[in-house]
Amino acid sequence: MSGWDVSQSGVESVTSLVGVAMDDVAKSVTSYGTNVTSAAGSAGTISGTYCGVKPIGPIGAALELFVEKTAGDVLFLGARAAKSVNGARQATAYYVVGNLEMAANAEHTALSAPEVKLPTPGGPQDGKK
Repeated sequence: MSGWDVSQSGVESVTSLVGVAMDDVAKSVTSYGTNVTSAAGSAGTISGTYCGVKPIGPIGAALELFVEKTAGDVLFLGARAAKSVNGARQATAYYVVGNLEMAANAEHTALSAPEVKLPTPGGPQDGKK
């Protein structure tokens, strides 16, 4: 830990840039969801005429499966970035006040993988009922 030489303004500058990038990623993820939904609905089916709810065709089903299988990875990106930014800011705050042990603990905690919980189908977004 004695090898640290941290610039508080430098950390704030970099973490604020990461925050802007995270906002852009969030917008892209929202757009991704909208576009995949639109693509799945527009892909058509191999069935003939139908009554009631429009059936999902093979392309729509494949897109749905792809989104389902990659949702955890997409959510992990945001969680990892947020945990890294928060950890860097916390470690820097401890460093500035001279508490190198707490700074090291904050750095160590930020390096661990975040826990990502997928929303339950039809349930609240946080996966809790």
